[in-house]
Amino acid sequence: MGLKHPHLRFGNGWMLQSMLIFSMLCFLPSHCLATETVFEGPYDNETATQRDQRMSWWREARFGLFIHWGIYAVPAGMHQGQAIENIGEWIMHYGKIPVVEYKKYAADFNPTQYDPEAWVLMAKDAGMKYIVITAKHHDGFALFDTEVSDWNIVEATPYGKDVLKPLAAAARKHGIKLGFYYSQAQDWVHPGGSTWEGRWDPAQEGDMDRYLQQIAVPQMKELFTNYGEISILWWDTPIDMTPERARLFDGVVDLQPGIIMNNRLIYGPHGVYGFRGDFRTPEQHIPATGLDYDWEACQTMNTTWGYKSYDDQWKSSERLIRNLVDIASKGGNYLLNVGPMANGNIPPESLARLKDVGAWMRVNSSSIYGTTASPFVRLPWGRATKKEYPNASELFLHIFDWPDDGRLAVDGLRNEVIGAYFLADHQHQIHVTESENGWVISLPDEPLDPVNTVLVLKIKGPLDVARLLPTQTSDGVVTLELADVAIHNPSYGGELILDRDSDDNPVLTEWTDSRSHVDWLFDVKVSGQFDVYADVLVNTASSFILTIAGESSLVTVEPTDHETYESRLISRVVLPVGESGLSLQPSDKSWSPIQLRSIKLKPVGMKGVEAKSMEFKVTLHQ
Repeated sequence: MGLKHPHLRFGNGWMLQSMLIFSMLCFLPSHCLATETVFEGPYDNETATQRDQRMSWWREARFGLFIHWGIYAVPAGMHQGQAIENIGEWIMHYGKIPVVEYKKYAADFNPTQYDPEAWVLMAKDAGMKYIVITAKHHDGFALFDTEVSDWNIVEATPYGKDVLKPLAAAARKHGIKLGFYYSQAQDWVHPGGSTWEGRWDPAQEGDMDRYLQQIAVPQMKELFTNYGEISILWWDTPIDMTPERARLFDGVVDLQPGIIMNNRLIYGPHGVYGFRGDFRTPEQHIPATGLDYDWEACQTMNTTWGYKSYDDQWKSSERLIRNLVDIASKGGNYLLNVGPMANGNIPPESLARLKDVGAWMRVNSSSIYGTTASPFVRLPWGRATKKEYPNASELFLHIFDWPDDGRLAVDGLRNEVIGAYFLADHQHQIHVTESENGWVISLPDEPLDPVNTVLVLKIKGPLDVARLLPTQTSDGVVTLELADVAIHNPSYGGELILDRDSDDNPVLTEWTDSRSHVDWLFDVKVSGQFDVYADVLVNTASSFILTIAGESSLVTVEPTDHETYESRLISRVVLPVGESGLSLQPSDKSWSPIQLRSIKLKPVGMKGVEAKSMEFKVTLHQ
């Protein structure tokens, strides 16, 4: 195509061609359901080597700071004395606040406590390598000086200053990459901007193409021209975006050679993102096995992105550290959010957690930066990251659950181990012995770090790891322990967590959100019919969609005795030889929270099983 920066340009019909290809694929439903991206992206002339060079710093970084800040920090979740449910930055939408009324909040947006250098140092001290800030969110308010609209921090607020320029300067000073979030389509204030569920104020009416040409495109040019090097562009909620509308940004991105973009420029059919971009963006959850393309999990510390004064559902520092490790172990980046207050202060709860994460990173950052995904399917005691060199490798073993007997099994590792040490104590003598299934490491009685102790194994040669999954014992039973579970939490709300019961047994608990689900992978050596048992505690009858070996059914678990776990028969299935998967997804039919300790698959006719049988079973998919 003869482009100066061929990997950056949108033109010449590449989007339309991709849309046509996808439309043809959609005659096959499986393609439409399974495909997250539609377009290959504007990188059609970029070689693999060029892409790797452009993405290298981002892949090395692994950890970044998301900042959601704007006018919505003033009401902080309250409007006219009423608490507005859902996330704080969407208060205008969920409260259906008229434009004129919402704009009044700008008079109280005066962030005199804003200290951009302190924000950058906060991120750096936490171990973060980049920052992405909401230059403009869905309320159309610009945190920068823009010539195309007076709805900006310079003209509409008593503060009267651009907050992005000093942030950009501080980021450059301290070696932190800077990115901008920009809501290119959804805008609830400017006429013609899109809305999620329709407009609620006549002032919002207008032509979207005119909005894009007069507001979005010029503002993008300003952001890409006036703030020095910009490393990341974070598109979002591309409602009503079409390939033709996306091409209006043609040439804008060229103003920032080497820019890295996410996949949220445009929707494709069936609500999936229709732009491949440079990385995918799982929101508020961690993919069970990672993704087959560069990805970044964006998450909040509580349940909201923008500041909400009464949201006190804070994740623990332990959870955040383990999330970072879990994401890195699956080859992803972690974009962790803070929502500053209207005065420019970061909530103290966020500061405290970032301080804790930073303390851990100062000791263990080498197990995160520049690492790639774990070679193991699952590890019952934690996670692993790795670094590989021409003739050697390093395995970083992140030990979440310290073994009671002091013996850490690393099953499946076929390489020779030539050295071992703790990142927190290089001098500690560690004994490593070869076993039938891999290696066993002798550990001290207590962990060096109760949250996550990192042990480094020096490996001879390229890594060689056998794929080990839970499998049948000699009696034909497959036991799916919680050590092997993958937990998928929803976009917002409470988190299903892995905890311990009063007898110190692992248990899935706080299953308060019906959108949370779990799954396992396992291996079958001898095929046949199996009864599926769940070890559960249930106070009220609860229904689930059970998917196993590709077949789904609706199952109901009746209440157990008070505070007593019981083994409940929930289904009967036929399993072939080989790898299979099992998932439990709450149903919207009579679902209520449960606590789960394990799943067992037992050959039909097996004696010695005491269980209360479930009667209700409806096949959903053939």
